[in-house]
Amino acid sequence: MPKSVVAGNWKMNMTISQSVELMSRMKAGLDSVDKVEKIICPPFTSLSRILDIIGGTSINLGAQNMHYEERGAYTGEIAPDMIAEICTHVIIGHSERRQYFYENDGDVNRKVQVALQAGLIPILCVGENLSQRKSGIAQSVVEGQLISGLLDVADMSKIYVAYEPIWAIGTGVSASVQDAGEMMGIIRATLQSILGGDASSSVPLLYGGSVNANNISDYAQNDNIDGVLVGGASLDPDNFVSIARQMADI
Repeated sequence: MPKSVVAGNWKMNMTISQSVELMSRMKAGLDSVDKVEKIICPPFTSLSRILDIIGGTSINLGAQNMHYEERGAYTGEIAPDMIAEICTHVIIGHSERRQYFYENDGDVNRKVQVALQAGLIPILCVGENLSQRKSGIAQSVVEGQLISGLLDVADMSKIYVAYEPIWAIGTGVSASVQDAGEMMGIIRATLQSILGGDASSSVPLLYGGSVNANNISDYAQNDNIDGVLVGGASLDPDNFVSIARQMADI
């Protein structure tokens, strides 16, 4: 049975001082939630300060991205071991990275492999855009991203998969529970074909796409959804803590 997970992706929001204030406001509430793994993914500039705040709590720290090279002349990039010193998780292949920074499936696969080598837990993101959904190829797109992202990955016991339909990210329009659950079922079946039944059943599947405190209970009750990757609502301490508590109550 996969663990329940609530991850907050702050994206390119919050200065260091704002991050400290936000984390301080939600720390006690999040830490008090049992039966759910809580992960906060702030901007790179705030990682160390957030770690100071959540040290000794049940809250984990994640990065939003990383480079696949260990070091070198890659100005502005962050290496896996730089992240691994302070983080437990890293988001890989987010649709915004694919769309705006032209990351392809090969880049994503390399990042997954080196993240695991560095001792990080990758949160592998997959998802189709609106045109692909309307064209009836959403399933093949997601399956392709998943298979390519996990190609030649030897150890998948510490990988999370997040399904984020691109058309529902930051738009306020979330996928229906039925649509999300169906795609999660497809993802689970694809994992089974790659890993086998026992191994695939332990991979947490997260839904992301305009998740908030008002709709989380509907998603959480779907058998195919093990957790959520939250964007905008994770910048509201009351909203995000409520999401975690509702996940724990299911």
